[in-house]
Amino acid sequence: MTATTRTTSITTALLHLSTLLHLSTTAFSIGVNYGTLANDLPSPSQVANFLKTKTIIDSIKIFDTNPDILRGFANTNITVTVTVGNGDIPALVDANAAGRWVANNIEPFYPQTRIKLIAVGNEILFSGNKDWISHLVPCIKSLHQALVRAGIDDVKVSTPYTLGILQDSVQPSAARIKPAYAKVVFAPMLEFLRQTKSPLLINPYPYFSYSPSMENYTLFKPNPGIHDDNTNITYTNMFVAMMDAVYSAIKAMGYDDVDIVVAETGWPSLGDPDQPMCTVENAVLYNKNMIEVATSGEGTPLMPNRRFETYIFALFNENLKPGTAAERNWGLFRPDFTPVYDVGIMSSAVGKSNGSSPSPATSPSTGASPPPTESPSSGSAPSPTTASKTGSGPKADASDKAFQANKDDVCTEGAQCKPVQTGGACYNPSSVRSLASTLIPLIMIWFVYI
Repeated sequence: MTATTRTTSITTALLHLSTLLHLSTTAFSIGVNYGTLANDLPSPSQVANFLKTKTIIDSIKIFDTNPDILRGFANTNITVTVTVGNGDIPALVDANAAGRWVANNIEPFYPQTRIKLIAVGNEILFSGNKDWISHLVPCIKSLHQALVRAGIDDVKVSTPYTLGILQDSVQPSAARIKPAYAKVVFAPMLEFLRQTKSPLLINPYPYFSYSPSMENYTLFKPNPGIHDDNTNITYTNMFVAMMDAVYSAIKAMGYDDVDIVVAETGWPSLGDPDQPMCTVENAVLYNKNMIEVATSGEGTPLMPNRRFETYIFALFNENLKPGTAAERNWGLFRPDFTPVYDVGIMSSAVGKSNGSSPSPATSPSTGASPPPTESPSSGSAPSPTTASKTGSGPKADASDKAFQANKDDVCTEGAQCKPVQTGGACYNPSSVRSLASTLIPLIMIWFVYI
């Protein structure tokens, strides 16, 4: 083998190695909102152990700074987003108060507990409270500065928004932030997020825009879609449309480089008699297809080739939540950890089909953003981005076709692939995925002997 051929072969093999490593270690981007408005829930340490050992969930968001939860998730490698109470926002504008808040709620647990982000309030603009709204951005900046003073440089600060912040969003490309919020709140907010490389948190809920005539559009069922005249894109589901509407709105303000995180979304599995849309079947349809959109890497029409860190609402059914039956039935799990339904987030389901509902529509998706309806988490007390459970196995959403292509290419370059070929010690004809973790060390061995 000539030096040139050897260099070319090594370069090619490195490229394939990089691809295989990416397929096997890229972070899964689905988290859960961990709410605790119930009197029958397991302990936080039990919850942490369950998520770590039985599911592919590797991030949670809680609606306070519950110390029992923060201690329970220590040394689990599960990332945690904590929340500042709405009513605490005005006081935390003060630098000393912000410093005490960080000293009391972050420093005792960090970094053993992987606190990733501080969410300041929840859907503050929807609250209509002028005192909270006027102090929102100053509070966020104050907490960020307190973190810096404490020497904590990898905990971000942001705040979740309902899609009621948008206007003209039926066609996603036309969506804009409502003028009442754009200059006063969003311009300084987006500038802060850009400077600190923090995400914009949004709570898109197609559920709250449900109507019988829009059922197929909200639940990823076949439908003619909604056409965007400006982009010539036809959207066939509301979740993707909402994502592109948010993107269009912040792009119009010059901040399309700010990352977007779905802080809440979901669908209740049971409701009152006048809530016929609240069924297990619909919850599976929505969450399964939403997860596929968020994690596939295909992105959306206006944000192609992207994955979205996404937090499903919610982890558990919560029996003490006020309101309709639907409010108490958003959970993926019952308090005894039995699934309410399956959307493929159990560890044994990695790499398998998610749930039993049809796969999402392949064409793009959108629709009107929901009215400024309060999300199911709002006002909740204790409750509930992304670290990876890397392990050694291939990434769940990497296709067998991708693994086979990489295997074939690497082996034709001259790598010693006999162990994974017919008759080899590591040959498994039923699963090309099982060869990924074998090929990586083989490539490295090849480097030594060529």
